[in-house]
Amino acid sequence: MRCRGYNDVMQNPKRTYSLLNYALPALLAGITFFPACNTHKAVQGQDVWAEVDDQPIYREQVERLYRGRASQGTDAGTPEEAASFKLNVLNELINNQILVLHASHSRITASEAEIDAKVGELKSPYSPEEFQKKLQEQGLDNDALRKQIRESLILTKLINKDIIAHVDVTDAEIATYYEKNKANFNVTETTYHIAQIMVTPRPDAEVRNLKNDDAKTPAAAEHKIQALFEGLSHGEDFATVAQEYSEDPSTAAGGGDMGFIPESGLNASLKQVVNSLKVGQVSPIIHSNIGYHIFKLLGVEEAGQHTLTDLRVQSAIRQTLRNEKEQLLKAAYIEMLRNRSKVVNHFAEDVVKASGLPPNAG
Repeated sequence: MRCRGYNDVMQNPKRTYSLLNYALPALLAGITFFPACNTHKAVQGQDVWAEVDDQPIYREQVERLYRGRASQGTDAGTPEEAASFKLNVLNELINNQILVLHASHSRITASEAEIDAKVGELKSPYSPEEFQKKLQEQGLDNDALRKQIRESLILTKLINKDIIAHVDVTDAEIATYYEKNKANFNVTETTYHIAQIMVTPRPDAEVRNLKNDDAKTPAAAEHKIQALFEGLSHGEDFATVAQEYSEDPSTAAGGGDMGFIPESGLNASLKQVVNSLKVGQVSPIIHSNIGYHIFKLLGVEEAGQHTLTDLRVQSAIRQTLRNEKEQLLKAAYIEMLRNRSKVVNHFAEDVVKASGLPPNAG
C-alpha cells in the first residue's frame, strides 16, 4: 500500500480517480468527455481500428483524443511513441465501449432533465459565442455534446451502483493504516488552508468565473471588491462568491480554495493576514500589486504528531482507503466485463504486422 503524507491526504480528502484514465483535453470545465461510442456498423470511408461486440471504434475517435492530449504537452517524439500512445488511447475507448454496452443491458438511463442541468453547468462560465467556439474546436455540435453527457451520466450511475455502493472501510482498517503510516501524520510545520477572492484592475482573457465578470479598470475593481466584501459581511457564502466573481483563474472554480500552504510558503503580508484570523473568519480587503484580495482561513494544521483520535485523520484515512479499494474493484470489474465481450483490436494487429512479427507468434 502506497503511503501518502498527512498533508497530501488532508489536501485532497475527496480525491477522485479516473475510471479508465481517458480524460480528454479540458473541453469544458466540470465534465470528462470521451468520443461518442457508435451503436451502428462501420461507416464507409472511415477506418475501423477496433470492434467491441461488432460495434466499431474509428480511427478518427482515437486521433481526436490523441490530438487533444498532444495539445496539452503530451505529444510523442517518435512515430513509435505516437503508435504506443494511440494503442493506449484505443484500449481506453474499448473499455469505455464495453461499459456503455453493459450499462445499456442493465437498463441504466439518464433523463433529459439531468442532461439539461449538466449542459447548463457547462455553459455557465461562457458567453454563447465562446461556448459554441469551444464545441467547434473539439469537432462537436450540441447534439453530440448531449450524447456524450448522456453517456457520462449513465456510466457514473453504473459505477455508483456496481462499484461505489459495495466499497466499505472498517474502523479496524483505519487503525491498521494509521499504525503502519504514523510517521506520515507527523506534521513538521504549521500549515494553513486558505481561500481567496481576487479582483484585478485590468481586463483578463483568462477570467473564468461563473458570472463571466471581469473588472477592467482600477475604479471598477475597487467598486467590485467593495461590493463583494459587503455581500460577505451580510452572510453570503464565500465559496459561492468566489466561484461567481473571483478573477483568479486558478482558484475561482474551486470556490477560491488555494489549498494547504506551509508557514514557510507564506510571504510576510499573507502570514500577517492569516495569523490575524481564526478558522472560518474572512479578512478585510487586502490591496496588492496585482489587485485586491479577500482571504478566508479554512483551517490550520498545527505542527506535531496527529493522533487517530483526530476525526480529520480518521476521515482522511477512510477516504484514502476508499479510493484504493474503488480503483482495484473498478480495474477488476472492467476486466471481468472484457472477458465476456468480443474484442477485436485491428490497430494492434496492424502494428504487429508492420513489425514483421507473425500475428500468431507466441
